[in-house]
Amino acid sequence: MLSKVPEVTLWFWVIKILCTTVGESFADWINTSLGVGLSLTAVLFTVVLAVVLGWQLWLDRYVPLAYWLTVVVVSVTGTLYTDILTDNLSVSLALSTGVFAAVLAVVFGVWYVRERTLSIHSIVTTPRELFYWLAVLVTFALGTAAGDWTLDLTGWGPGVSVLLPAGLIAAIVLGRRFGANAVLSFWLAYVLTRPLGANLGDWLASPRSAHGLGFGTAVTSVVFLAAILAVVVYLTRTRRDVIGDGEQAPAARESVPARERAGLAYYAVVAIAAGALLIWASGQPHSAGGSDEESGPTVASAGAVTGHFPAAETARFRTVTADTLADVRAGQQSAAKSRIKDLETAWDQDQDTLQPMDKAAWKVLDGRIDDALKAVRAHTPDPAAETQALTALLTALG
Repeated sequence: MLSKVPEVTLWFWVIKILCTTVGESFADWINTSLGVGLSLTAVLFTVVLAVVLGWQLWLDRYVPLAYWLTVVVVSVTGTLYTDILTDNLSVSLALSTGVFAAVLAVVFGVWYVRERTLSIHSIVTTPRELFYWLAVLVTFALGTAAGDWTLDLTGWGPGVSVLLPAGLIAAIVLGRRFGANAVLSFWLAYVLTRPLGANLGDWLASPRSAHGLGFGTAVTSVVFLAAILAVVVYLTRTRRDVIGDGEQAPAARESVPARERAGLAYYAVVAIAAGALLIWASGQPHSAGGSDEESGPTVASAGAVTGHFPAAETARFRTVTADTLADVRAGQQSAAKSRIKDLETAWDQDQDTLQPMDKAAWKVLDGRIDDALKAVRAHTPDPAAETQALTALLTALG
């Protein structure tokens, strides 16, 4: 076969970030807006992935439309798998990040032992292409887990959350220019483009009151999709990203062992600096989702959780919660159950609006509301447990 993947040019990274953003938005639209549900959405996209990947594998050369459509679907599928682990199976983001990193290391290890190369310029056989797409799938899952874990640790909102992956990618570009290993640099940047694209989409879609640009999810998705189609048409017509015959890139930079060792040390320093930044940010007052769903989320400071949400909405939630707490204290259990239903309905209706504004804060409140619902709706209600759960919710609401 001729090479089945594109040359790594500026166009490659532009369209990769665009695909990540559109994939994230589209999955959220089907899962949340249409009410399909996370598990069913994952099954749906797994089937779509099998069809699209089958088309990509059937081809004997790189075709931009097939390749980038596969990237979009893999992006969505990898994200959904991580979300299922976190939301449905209560696996902590720290654990899933570590597991996906280990799985990716195993994929690369087996790939190298079998093929003796990890270069994307050597994707000219079906086994190598299968390894390539498996690695891509795991990188999207890893990028999703690591990105969400970062948001949980720091409580960063739209805009600010874009800066860390963008800065790390810039550091990788600099390292590559000075001779860092090409394969390592490529896959590090590939992982980081996932949180960069997702955070960029959230920033564009979030309302101005939440420090976003206020474009909305629909407009953001349409604009990015149009940009993807335009770039794919351009690449199809110009063939600027087609790798020629053979295993080497047309303008491959000769590797220098000493520079590659220096580049590895440089990346280690960058990783330590990024880790120190995250440790510092995690210690600042912010909202943070608990890693263990059963133990419930934690709140770093009263009122901080709802900082990115419209004041009118949080006031409405506080009113309903306070009414429910008053009913519990008055011994009116049926009235409390009826009133808290209003909270559940209002919260579900506002999910599409509030969640993109601040995912970490939304997760905190969602956990608190779940705790309150369970306590009030218990088969044998315990007024003390109800009071504790409702008070914790009021604290989270400020």
